Amino acid sequence: MLRPACANDSPMSLNNALENAPPAASQYSAADVAVILREMAALVDESPSAMQAWLASAAALLGPQAPDRAALADLLRLIFCFDARAILQSSESHAVMARDGARDVIRMLAHLVLDGPPVDSDRFKEIVTILKAALNFRGRELFYPIRLSLAGRVGEGELDRVILLLDSAAVLPFAVAVKGTRRRILEFCAALD
Repeated sequence: MLRPACANDSPMSLNNALENAPPAASQYSAADVAVILREMAALVDESPSAMQAWLASAAALLGPQAPDRAALADLLRLIFCFDARAILQSSESHAVMARDGARDVIRMLAHLVLDGPPVDSDRFKEIVTILKAALNFRGRELFYPIRLSLAGRVGEGELDRVILLLDSAAVLPFAVAVKGTRRRILEFCAALD
């Protein structure tokens, strides 16, 4: 059974993660991602062109963040495994949600995700910009609740890249259904109550 693992890493700002950092070369290819997903029983048919494009995107976005194959598999697992109730039971989740403003971030994030188009890189940047302006939060105060509620883990910028892959994966014929950002935020908010 696929389950999210939790990590308590230091935060990495979205600007550093997505805008200012030069794109790092991935040591992994779409074929490497496909092999890992087959091992997870998440991929049966990789032939559709949309699937090939997604596998290439996953390799390009997650590959530079993964120092080894196990780390890449761990990031990929977050795309296919999301159980809000289980996520909220971890001590790391409790620590994040106990911070001042965390629920405000989640509440506004939910409105932005539910009222907007699917989350891709541009939409994610827009969401973060709106949250920063409206709530005046930065760093951990902003990114930890976002990452926890959408990626299922507390951590750094590699989780932002997981988020970027969710909605495009949710519409593809994987063997394991992928919960997109809308479904994840709805489940997360429901589990908070």
